[in-house]
Formats: sequence, structure tokens, C-alpha cells
Amino acid sequence: MSTIPQLPEPLSRLAESSPLEFSATNPDHQEFVQQAALSILEDQSGLSTVETENMLVHHADQVPLALQLGAKLARSKQVITELSQPIHVDVVFAAYNENNRILRPEEHPSGEDFLRKKVAQLNWLGEASKHFHWHMTVVDDGCPEKCGDIIENLAKKEGYKEVSVLRLSDAIDKKLPVTAGLSSTDDSRKGGSILYGMWNACNKKVNGEHIIVFTDADLSTHLGQVGLLVDPILNQGKDVAIGSRREANSIVVKQGTRNVRGKLFIYLWKRMLSPALSEVVDTQCGFKGFRASKVKAVVEDCLEHGFAFDVELLLKSELQNSRGIAKSAIAWIDSEAESTTTALSPYLNMLKSIAAMSRKYLPSQDSGNEFAQLVESLDEENWNSLVDRTPSEIANGDPLTFESFSGVSSDDLRALLPEK
Repeated sequence: MSTIPQLPEPLSRLAESSPLEFSATNPDHQEFVQQAALSILEDQSGLSTVETENMLVHHADQVPLALQLGAKLARSKQVITELSQPIHVDVVFAAYNENNRILRPEEHPSGEDFLRKKVAQLNWLGEASKHFHWHMTVVDDGCPEKCGDIIENLAKKEGYKEVSVLRLSDAIDKKLPVTAGLSSTDDSRKGGSILYGMWNACNKKVNGEHIIVFTDADLSTHLGQVGLLVDPILNQGKDVAIGSRREANSIVVKQGTRNVRGKLFIYLWKRMLSPALSEVVDTQCGFKGFRASKVKAVVEDCLEHGFAFDVELLLKSELQNSRGIAKSAIAWIDSEAESTTTALSPYLNMLKSIAAMSRKYLPSQDSGNEFAQLVESLDEENWNSLVDRTPSEIANGDPLTFESFSGVSSDDLRALLPEK
């Protein structure tokens, strides 16, 4: 790549040495982004990490992806470097059919070696401060391949004392309060396991501030960015910090095209829940942090244990504290080869769950009820037809404006459905 004249010399040199492409499973690429982050932190050119990040993202078409990610890691690591008190971060993720992805890339085409890499990423971040402590909890969501056992055995083999494995089936058998509404793991689609993992973490006694982060099993989000979630909770008094892929400074590399479907999803949930979550657009990014003391109230008595569980957690958090949610622009590089969410195409089921949330938590909102009725009437055939006929105002619109734009009514959408 040729020298980028807009960048200061240290950044330009990093851009020159950066890999032209980036893969989360490539050890050399991982090493580069972490070394780039350290170089940015040590840079004496007078730019703050925020200014460097802004510059690199602004020149995203000219700056290698690995260097942009390095800037995110630099800002995250700076947050941890500046800690003046102990903080414990519990990282939770659900595991279902991860028996291939946990393998090394040379062992399987879908292999990501995700456990070793996640541990390495958190260890790298933790090197910045003696005040930073972490634990990782993996929750088996009823995996038929017993991937919980596979992960547990690997953690023991590698000596990862900071990694533990839970099984949602055990929590259901014990009738723990967080599993109310679940008769078996078949009733969970990731959400039940995340709620259980968060509930288990919030009952711990730790030294200092306690933050619970949930993420995905894959490597889409580098956990070196945990500091970007810690910052708003620790330093801005927020209860929740959500990783967002739809901010001006977000870095997103996404495979496939689900754009119109995703926009219609956002428009409909906005109509059902507005004005709650007015500042939030990206509810589904699997990278969110919560103040542990607030977690029990939001994970118990939940309607949703499927893929829309994020929305309910945010809605309940918002109703507890209307100023308590912060958005953090993150780098997110899609890892879709074994994606359960993609395979199940869950948008309609998620919308139906959100309709139920609208009824339970916001029953007095007439407009929300009208859109809830529309969603409740849809079957998969009608949903796909509606996606194909999505009005241009939504299909070509910016989801960031969907909170204020309500120009397409529930009747307008209903009129697009085929007659039966």
C-alpha cells in the first residue's frame, strides 16, 4: 500500500507495514493489531487515542482494516491503563454447535480456535493494569455435540483457571429463578444461556467494581475492546454500555447481504417500542456490558430466551434508568461460517417476541400496539413478501433516523401483503 499523505508519519509507517487484508484467525494479523495498538499508545506526535481513531476511521477507504482495529484496541487499552481502582470483568458467552469453530483453522475449515484467542485477547488487555481482573464463563445452550464438555476439557488442558463452563440444563433442573419459563434447553436460542451466565456472574463477590460483559462465541469482536465498554460504566456513571456497529466511528466488515431485511426489522421494532431505546439502533451486536449490581433485576422474569433477548435486557434497563445506556462504536468483523443466527433467519420470531415485550412493558402506547398487531399477524410467507416489497423510505433510509421517521404506517405495510 502506498504512503498515505493525510496521516502523520508514525501512522503512515504502520499503514505501510499492515497486512492488506485481515483475518481474525491469522496469528500474524492478531499480532499486528496488538502491536499497532501499543505503537499508537506510545506515539509522541501529540494525538490522543481518540484523535487517532477518528483520523483512521475517517480515512477508512485508505487505511488497512488491521490498523483501524489497532486504533480501537489502543483506546480500549488506555482506559484499562488509567484504572485507579480494582475492577473485575466477567465475560459470558453461549455455546451451541461450536465443536467445529473451537478447533484450529488447520483442523477444520470453520475452525477459529476461539477459546485460546479470547483468552489471549483478555490477557493482552489485562497487561495494562494490575487493577484489571477477568473471568470467562461459557454456557452450554443444550448443544447436541456437548461442546460444553469440549470447551471445558480444552480449558483444563491449557490450564485456564479463569475459564469455567456452565450448562443451561443444570440450571433448568435446579429451577433457578433465571430459568423461569424454560422447560428444557429446547426453549432457549442463546438467550437463556446468556441470562443464566449473567445471573451466575452477578451473584459473585468480587473485589472492586464489577462489570458483566456478554459476547458471541465467534471472533467477530476482538475482546481487547472490552475497555470501550468499561469506560462509560466506570467513568460516566452508565449502567449499560453496548457495542454498536452503526455509529459514525464504527468499523464493520460484514459478509452477505441482509440490508433491507435488517432495516425493516429496525423500523418495526422502533415503531413497537418508541420512544423507549430512542438512541439505540443496533440492538443485536453481541458485545454488551452491564453494571453487575443492576443485572439481577433485568435478567430475572424475562419473556425472551431466544435471539431477541438483547432487546428485552435493554428495554428493562432503560425503564430502570432512562439515561443509563451508552453506545460504544466498535470494530466488528463478521464471522458467519458457522453462524447459528444466520442459519435460523430469526427476524420474524424476534419481531413477534418484541411485540410481546411491547404489550408487557409499554401497554399504553397506541402506535406500538398497532404495529404489534401487524407483526403478530405475519407468517413466514407474509414476512418474506413484506421484505420484498419494503417501501423505499425504509429500504433506502438510514436506520439512524428511524426513531424520528414514522412515515410508513402499520396500515401502509399491511396493504403490501398479498391477499388470501
